[in-house]
Amino acid sequence: MTLEAILFDVDGTLADTEGLGHHPAYNQAFDSLGVPFRWDRDLYRTLLKQPGGRERIRHYLDAYAPELGPESAAVARDPDQWIAKVHQLKSDFFRDRVAAGQIPLRAGVERLICEARAAGIRLAIVSNASRRTLDPVLEFSLRPELRAAIEVIASGEEVTHKKPHPMLYQLALQRMGLTAAQCVAVEDSAMGLAAAKAAGLAALVTINEDTRDQNFAGAGLIVSSLGGPGDPVWVYRGDMGHARWVTVKVLAGLLASGQKT
Repeated sequence: MTLEAILFDVDGTLADTEGLGHHPAYNQAFDSLGVPFRWDRDLYRTLLKQPGGRERIRHYLDAYAPELGPESAAVARDPDQWIAKVHQLKSDFFRDRVAAGQIPLRAGVERLICEARAAGIRLAIVSNASRRTLDPVLEFSLRPELRAAIEVIASGEEVTHKKPHPMLYQLALQRMGLTAAQCVAVEDSAMGLAAAKAAGLAALVTINEDTRDQNFAGAGLIVSSLGGPGDPVWVYRGDMGHARWVTVKVLAGLLASGQKT
């Protein structure tokens, strides 16, 4: 089967949105509300196991029972409303960071999108995030012509089950009129990989500081980044042949090898 489309995750895959964006934005939100806690990096990595921002906040309240200071009454009165308020504040702070150029694309992302576009390979975004946090990344981090090349966006608020459930990938495939056998997913986390594999997709994982210790069993290729000239790639699992960075040809080979297993 010929490679027809590449389906990209966003957070941690296109850019280090977690470490440079969402994590500090959560702490800015907490600070603005005057609550007496902050999430350190280790705690945030643990909370990333929850499939979505609101779910992350809810899990923290339930599992850690933090002191809430001046927000105690608001949480007791309507926890859902309070969670939505925190998430809204976080999203606003996150957008400010993206707009200020504080969250650049990861190595090789723009190059691979350009290469795919030139080769007629279709592109999609598949993310647990809401459009409120996805759109700033696409708006401020991608050049207009590359942003326009993204044909489909499947976002977390559109489904009842987020990753690791395959529903988001299934939605993207349905919208594109393609089968899993025609596409490759590019992910950065075990949660995203599980969703891609459950949808029947071949998958490449480009790890980062937050996900490097996760279990990526089932990934066809695991690399340090998509790479490019001046950005060497470390291959942790799989084979890129003689390629020095991830190319459309490498992804087509990943698709073909997956169909043989």
